[in-house]
Amino acid sequence: MPAVRAIFISDIHLGTRASQAERLHAFLKEYESEYLYLLGDIIDFWAMSRSVQWAPAHNTVVQKVLRRARHGDKVFFIPGNHDETLREYSGIAFGDIRVENEWIHETIDGRRYWLIHGDEYDQVTRHHRWVAVLGDVAYNALVRLNLMLSRVRRLLRIPGYWSLAGYAKQKVKRAVSFIFDFEDAVAHAAQQRGVDGVICGHIHWAADRRIGNVRYLNCGDWVDTCSAVVEHYDGRIEVLHWGVQAVPQVRPDEHGVPAPAEPLAAAKSPLEVERIYLTPDV
Repeated sequence: MPAVRAIFISDIHLGTRASQAERLHAFLKEYESEYLYLLGDIIDFWAMSRSVQWAPAHNTVVQKVLRRARHGDKVFFIPGNHDETLREYSGIAFGDIRVENEWIHETIDGRRYWLIHGDEYDQVTRHHRWVAVLGDVAYNALVRLNLMLSRVRRLLRIPGYWSLAGYAKQKVKRAVSFIFDFEDAVAHAAQQRGVDGVICGHIHWAADRRIGNVRYLNCGDWVDTCSAVVEHYDGRIEVLHWGVQAVPQVRPDEHGVPAPAEPLAAAKSPLEVERIYLTPDV
């Protein structure tokens, strides 16, 4: 079992049908760590206010996190907009899990990374909440369609997981523009704080790039990308995708047209992932 110093995950959206809780459980079983950071939208109270879809696998993930905390992992929970009701408990520890609205993580080689969820730098969520809620409903409908497509792929014995929502983001120019506006805003705020980098979530778009003087990392999510950020014991920080084909990172050129870049690394092959997450123990 590989060990890393720190794991950063966000946007699990427990309580929804879209949550890839089984895959997250497999990932957490495979990777031990000293630090586990939960960077928001872990439990989707927005969606649960309309309909609760709490599967047994969601309980398994919660139990896994609690067990890691009991066994010595330093677990931090930074709430996002979908679990924002927990922000009022900032600074309080529940058992072995500490709740904070933001945090600074220092790597083994002394670099400082600012940890946030990121919704405060999303102008739609911040100033037009009703639009964000409407978009959330539409997004969930897209995810339900994706679940049907996934069943068809399994019947056809096509390995791995393919995200319709991730594909749509890649193809829609306006969505790509929004993503990079968000990234630039977060990176600018991190630079003002004098940190070496920022690690966040919120937009369901895993990324690792240099913006200005800071390194911007996004955990992605456990709905579309099944991705996480990890810090290794040699100081390396990288984004891992768990059995899901990574969406190529793109950046608009001077004409606003997205240009292709290298895909992010995959943590495991789809066949290896299927073997791991069918193991029943926690």
